[in-house]
Amino acid sequence: MSKLNLKPASAIRWDLVSLGEVMLRLDPGVGRVATTRQFQVWEGGGEYNVARGLKRCFGLRTSIVTALADNPVGRLVEDLMFQGGVDQSHVSWVKYDGVGRTVRNGLNFTERGFGMRAALGCSDRGNTAISQLVPGQIDWDEIFKSEGTRWFHTGGIFAALSDSTPLVAKEAIEAAHRNGVIVSYDLNYRDSLWKSIGGKQRALEVNSELAPLVDVMLGNEEDFTASLGFEVEGVDEHMSDLDTANFRRMIEKAVAKYPNFKVVATTLRNARTATINDWGAVCYADGQFYEARPMPGLEILDRVGGGDSFASGLIYGFLADKGPQYAVDCGCAHGALAMTTPGDTTMVTLPEVERVMKGGTARVLR
Repeated sequence: MSKLNLKPASAIRWDLVSLGEVMLRLDPGVGRVATTRQFQVWEGGGEYNVARGLKRCFGLRTSIVTALADNPVGRLVEDLMFQGGVDQSHVSWVKYDGVGRTVRNGLNFTERGFGMRAALGCSDRGNTAISQLVPGQIDWDEIFKSEGTRWFHTGGIFAALSDSTPLVAKEAIEAAHRNGVIVSYDLNYRDSLWKSIGGKQRALEVNSELAPLVDVMLGNEEDFTASLGFEVEGVDEHMSDLDTANFRRMIEKAVAKYPNFKVVATTLRNARTATINDWGAVCYADGQFYEARPMPGLEILDRVGGGDSFASGLIYGFLADKGPQYAVDCGCAHGALAMTTPGDTTMVTLPEVERVMKGGTARVLR
């Protein structure tokens, strides 16, 4: 079993609390953003998706710390979150000025891609409510100590939203440690978020300051390279040319630099096309490596949120005290299944996840 020192589930209110932005995703389905005449809407956000997956698929008690502008768009996001089941008692509602001069809600236009046409995202999230959060606004001791929390999750998307959000992330992480809460952080590098505020250099500065405070570090090869400066030998756009040994060496370098990392996990993906991916995952814990069963030629409907669902499955494995091998297998299977449905968030069940973990086929169930 893992050496993570988790609080007992019976002594707390929340299994996990996430800190991050929740956006309204506008999905043109099989069409394109620039030519569609209709959108389907979903809620989503890197850190939120993890809390939602743990609630909807794994049945855990989760809450989201976020902020929304109090207008019909914000209330639509609220309504979508009700379906996801994540507690909203720590959502801050900010007065709306009527046109968005002072505060807005984030919009995320995302194409799924198909075949040789890659998935495409176009965000409209400047000056959003959560980006204006500053240290001192959230009573973290109330959440982590008085209410009681086992696990806290945030990541590089939240940290990239403004000059103040890395300070809020640091404040929250320090409060989590002060109250015996495990901290996970998904690097989730997004070039579009960093390029106007210093690019990869700024991402490296911010994430390098937060990394020494993290217990469980998550990301893929691009995340570790851009956000923490760890190059993976042999990486190119074809994962089929890679050996997982390259990723193991990268993780070893990360753990050597940041000995506070109790767990490091990375997804492995080779996008043959937008709809056919090779998929896998590696996890380091307790001085050992654990690899999920590779899934070559995985068929993808909507790739967005696959990494977040990997994270929620992995975290579930540790919260349930099932050990690192179960955790990485669960994360890999959950991420794969999440990419078979539209939207950023999971629509699958724990029995379906465990069936895939055991090598179950797609034969009809009835």
